[in-house]
Amino acid sequence: MKLKIKQNILMEHLNYVIKGISSKNLIPILNCIKFELTEDGLYLMSTDNEIAIKTFIEKNQIEELEEKGEIVVSGKYIYDIIRKLPNELINIEELVDSRINIYTSNSSFNLNCNNANEFPDLELEEQNNPIIINKKVFKNIINQTIFATSTQESRPVLTGINFKISKDTLVCTATDSYRLAKKQVSLNTTTEEDINIIIPTKNLNELIRMFSDDDESIEMHIFNNKVIFKFGSIIMLSRIINGTYPDTSKLIPTEFLLTIKVKLNEFYNSIDRASLLTNESDKNTIKLESKDNIIIVSSNIPEIGNVEEKLEGIKDKNEEIKIAFSSKYMMEALKSLDCEEIVLMFNGEIKPIIIKNPESEDLIQLILPIRTY
Repeated sequence: MKLKIKQNILMEHLNYVIKGISSKNLIPILNCIKFELTEDGLYLMSTDNEIAIKTFIEKNQIEELEEKGEIVVSGKYIYDIIRKLPNELINIEELVDSRINIYTSNSSFNLNCNNANEFPDLELEEQNNPIIINKKVFKNIINQTIFATSTQESRPVLTGINFKISKDTLVCTATDSYRLAKKQVSLNTTTEEDINIIIPTKNLNELIRMFSDDDESIEMHIFNNKVIFKFGSIIMLSRIINGTYPDTSKLIPTEFLLTIKVKLNEFYNSIDRASLLTNESDKNTIKLESKDNIIIVSSNIPEIGNVEEKLEGIKDKNEEIKIAFSSKYMMEALKSLDCEEIVLMFNGEIKPIIIKNPESEDLIQLILPIRTY
């Protein structure tokens, strides 16, 4: 294998495939990146058996394509070498003794190669009818739900986002059993069979980090034990979490004792200030109380002090509410909503709080209260 390529072009693609390598992996070949140079261009591949990433540099982006071939080399070292080289032409040449020479006008590195035959088959096959979603829409879905997933490995199914697709409707749900985020979108394509899968949070985070700011779509190819995402010159495979996601459909009430409409920014800022006098040990608890059309948000740390915030709200009934909840959970839920006003919906001090945009049903946030009253 022998080629010349600009540093910035190779670095852009190494930034993608380095995400497929785990520093904790004990199998040496899974810490490597595979380079495969063909007549069409250069493929870069990586995998840690949980995710796999493959990216492609077209022939017209390579300065000289002298000799086809494939090599497998330590991901960490090739990444760091290319990253620190100046933005100029880089030569990569395979040597006879299972090494490669990476050189520029002033620098030269030799790296040992691994046996290319030992590199896993990435199994990146595609389906005839993938699910196609706009990348910005997909990124919004993830950002509006992912914070509600669990970090506790004791319940693996809650460490991912549940994707349910029926006909032309996609519903994504995330919960850690203390809160829940649910987002619904309409698709331009229709699926013949219902889909119900759980995709790990970590993998979805890596996926959206690779997105650029353009409007292009992402393809989802869903199989029994994996999902393959394809966009631009990048293909990413993610394993699916085994198990049954809990049925959350009955957790969201349809009727409420009290609904209060407030301005999102005012409410967020009052929670933010009240959270200054909370601590992790008591779950960042703050209290909310209504008195006519005034909402009082308060918190206190007995040994330090207390805070009280007031703002106006519009109630749908002549009822009052006293309730406590985590300021951290509330602020994360509020950040996911993109609107001027929100509605807070209550069924008493020990029942879940529902937060949503009064003009839309596509995003619902749920928070369990904390018993203090």
